[in-house]
Amino acid sequence: MTVRPISLPKIGFGMTAISDMPNTYGYSVDERQARETLEVILSGPPVLIDTSRNYGSGRSEVRVGAALEAYGGLPEGFVLSTKLDRDMETRRFDAEQARRSMEESLKALGVDQFDLLHLHDPEYASHLEDVTRKGGALDELFKMKEEGWAKSVGLAAGRTDIMLPLLKQWDFDALITHNRFTLLNQHAESLIDQAVARGVAVINAAPFAGGLLGKGSASGAVYVYQKPSAQILKRVQEIEAICARHGVPLGAAALHASMREPRIANTLCGVSKTAHVALLRDWVERSLPEALWQDLSLLPIDHGDPEATRTYEAD
Repeated sequence: MTVRPISLPKIGFGMTAISDMPNTYGYSVDERQARETLEVILSGPPVLIDTSRNYGSGRSEVRVGAALEAYGGLPEGFVLSTKLDRDMETRRFDAEQARRSMEESLKALGVDQFDLLHLHDPEYASHLEDVTRKGGALDELFKMKEEGWAKSVGLAAGRTDIMLPLLKQWDFDALITHNRFTLLNQHAESLIDQAVARGVAVINAAPFAGGLLGKGSASGAVYVYQKPSAQILKRVQEIEAICARHGVPLGAAALHASMREPRIANTLCGVSKTAHVALLRDWVERSLPEALWQDLSLLPIDHGDPEATRTYEAD
């Protein structure tokens, strides 16, 4: 069964870093900084705002909810997305836990319906069967849509070997892949192709690969939440050299590489301060020369999983 793609703004802002996740990003974000960042986002053009029950042990949704309340609700044209999550202590992810997660999200965000509700990171569940079996968490997700709690439902995860079978079996409206379709890596290529074939809207998160493709090789930024190898740094330097020849910031090229891809409905970028929001808006409006893409197309692209060696630490 083919589903109808939902309507999404071209750009989205991810609410991981504003929830204060130092284990993941290497820095903290206090409530004031998060509030100011959200105020700037809500006062600008429509975007997707994406959060999750487990980002910052619930802080992300609480901070987003407080900002929405102060603003008077979600502005017209904006899309609010959140996720059902496993129990972070036991990793239990059955239907009961999914329902509990949804109820906690409704309370934290101060809404009575989600624009988009995803099942999040099934690969970290204690038992994947609790997610996929009849009457499991996925059944519960689609039940929530039928009950009117969510306008659309999706799948947000990392491992494509987990996502691909689920995508074949379930009629999701949207899908989030992260770190796996960037200037350096296109591991999600087959996943994106299958999603598009099924009419599923693809949200491409983390086009800067955790920071490195936004801040550059000399910044000390992480690559997919890990210290970049010498080989990765060399490849980024090659991209930087091409960008410099065309007078294009590395981050703008990384962003537009996702935005210009016709299979991608929304490009989701993490932000943690007002300056990040302003910079992204500037990059979005830039016109990049076609010769840049011709030169970049000559560089090799990795198709392995960039997070294969990552050690996951919850914040």
